[in-house]
Amino acid sequence: MLKPLNDYLVLEKASGEKKVGSIILTSEKKVANVGTVVALGSGRKDEKGNLHPIEGLKAGDKVVYREYSGTDYEDGEKKYLLIKAEDVLAVIE
Repeated sequence: MLKPLNDYLVLEKASGEKKVGSIILTSEKKVANVGTVVALGSGRKDEKGNLHPIEGLKAGDKVVYREYSGTDYEDGEKKYLLIKAEDVLAVIE
């Protein structure tokens, strides 16, 4: 499992596929930039060394993130995205 550092998050990317039995149905529509928070870093440090934890997010939150942000990472069939917390635009409730 990935453990993000500083003000980074690990998101599990939403898939545009739906599995029905052994058949995988794909959507031709572009999947929105949606993911689920898997892990959070400890936060960012300011110039004085004070730690500012990531606020407003927790593991399990479904979020919308900025397009073209972060770094993709694959672990088996799971697809993850490592992004800065500031690239999260909204939490889906």
